[in-house]
Amino acid sequence: MNSSQHAPSAPARGDGRGNGSSNPFLAIGLFIRQVIAELKKVVVPTRKELIVYAITVLAFVIAMILYIFGLDFVSSWLSRIAFVVPDQGL
Repeated sequence: MNSSQHAPSAPARGDGRGNGSSNPFLAIGLFIRQVIAELKKVVVPTRKELIVYAITVLAFVIAMILYIFGLDFVSSWLSRIAFVVPDQGL
């Protein structure tokens, strides 16, 4: 990590914020400058990283689907055992 990632987000010069100015255009300008500064920090993943991230997310989603399906199956099985009258069946 470089030191610019720990820099405060407040600008170094006066921008109308904190000095009592209520000019909305200064606030909009500050917002746009901060957005541009944050967008410059964005790192685009390589193709290999993107594939690894996509596979990881898909594997996690599939694992969670199987986990929820298992919980649903077990709870429905237990509720059938608990609430079905033995003589009538399903």
